[in-house]
Amino acid sequence: MKKVLFLLALAAASLSASAQTKTTTATTQAAPAGYQSMMAATIQELMQTGDPAALKASAAKLERAATVAPTDWLPRYYQAYALTTCANTGPLKETDQVLDQAEAALAQARKLGGDESELLTLQARIDQSRIRVDFMGRGQEYAGRATEAANRARALNPANPRPYLILANNVYHTPAAYGGGAAAAKSLFEQAKVKFDAFQPASVLAPNWGKNQVLDFLKSSGAAIN
Repeated sequence: MKKVLFLLALAAASLSASAQTKTTTATTQAAPAGYQSMMAATIQELMQTGDPAALKASAAKLERAATVAPTDWLPRYYQAYALTTCANTGPLKETDQVLDQAEAALAQARKLGGDESELLTLQARIDQSRIRVDFMGRGQEYAGRATEAANRARALNPANPRPYLILANNVYHTPAAYGGGAAAAKSLFEQAKVKFDAFQPASVLAPNWGKNQVLDFLKSSGAAIN
């Protein structure tokens, strides 16, 4: 009986060691040497350009990053961000195709357990971007979708400033006859600035975009900026 118990204990220890080895391997695959610095450099690149070719190159880098860090949601998130920005600046005829790619990357980030408030905010940005193809035909539907997603993102994390930016942009781009325009959006941009001033990203790679857009609007509108 003692021999049987000893063998069972030995087997359990062996399985535990094997599981630890697999966990260590997975962790190594998720964050190889130089991964964080590579990601930081790529994020900086895509945040500083509006050139479609450069944005597509950044998206390709991030797709490769996703293959070497398969458990990290951030490469797919930033891939979606890069493609969304590309869709806003590239040829109009390619907009929907590029946004479809962005949504596919965003879906992968969600499967990996990404920050839902940030994912919903980026989904709202994608919805806003689809209006570009047909403002009259799509404006009401996709602005509504963006508003819904941004409100859900804000409810999940009231400290996240990016949903406030999405909502402000929605109002800004709505015709004044329907309650939109710069004057109507100004207070929302001011509220977004307060949120950005207080915001602290969770890590050096965590989403931290949007403040410059708020400041640009407030500067152009003549609002005082501290």
